[in-house]
Amino acid sequence: MDSVDMNAGKSQILDTQLTSQVINYIRARIEDGTLKPGDRIPPEREFAKELKISRASLRMGIGYLAAMGVMKVRHGVGTFVADGPAEFGKSSLGLLGALHGFLPWQMFEARLVIEASVASLAAERATDEHIAELAEEVAEMYASLTDPHEYLVHDVRFHRTIARAAGNPILAALMETITANLYDNRSLTVANSKDLKESAEMHREIYRAIRSHNSPQAKLSMEQHLNLARMAQAAEADTPQTATATPSDPAKRFPARTA
Repeated sequence: MDSVDMNAGKSQILDTQLTSQVINYIRARIEDGTLKPGDRIPPEREFAKELKISRASLRMGIGYLAAMGVMKVRHGVGTFVADGPAEFGKSSLGLLGALHGFLPWQMFEARLVIEASVASLAAERATDEHIAELAEEVAEMYASLTDPHEYLVHDVRFHRTIARAAGNPILAALMETITANLYDNRSLTVANSKDLKESAEMHREIYRAIRSHNSPQAKLSMEQHLNLARMAQAAEADTPQTATATPSDPAKRFPARTA
């Protein structure tokens, strides 16, 4: 192994440690009641100084928490503790993939089968609240076109909202597993994205179909989006880069709560 590879490996380990530091700190504040649902966390500069880490490392940790539903990032407003229970312990798909060698095309095939049907159900069952949440995530995607990692957070949240809107808790649980795995894998390559605007427009088409309660169109739009996403992400993975690590097992950092 040459010095470049060694330095890259050390950088990835450090990134993971710093991200875990952010996650563990916020978890502790939530558990001891210092942070409650709806609370706004300190401004980025102040928070990074408090944790003695860089703002970039802080953003990585916040991004992970936002994608998993613990934090809610409102562009130009701030970052808040999300209302409702956090969804953690969803890393089993990533573990199975590591053990059995799941391939990217297999993941997309599974997503096509599940998510297209979930979008169809969401178009039938989405409430006004779900539609408002989808609209907000689409707006945030357009607002973060120049920040791929921030864009990814809202991309994942968009898909999670559709899963909830479908009104089937089993499908929602499956989608939680898929989106957790999606975030972990995509965060390593999203910086190489070539055209996030095209992706945002596809998400907008899905949103419009669900808002109109057009079930066949929602299914078709989701299928088109996933087929384009497969090609785009393959191109991202083929682009040389320095990977940005994320916690590989959120369940270890946020044990599932029992009722």
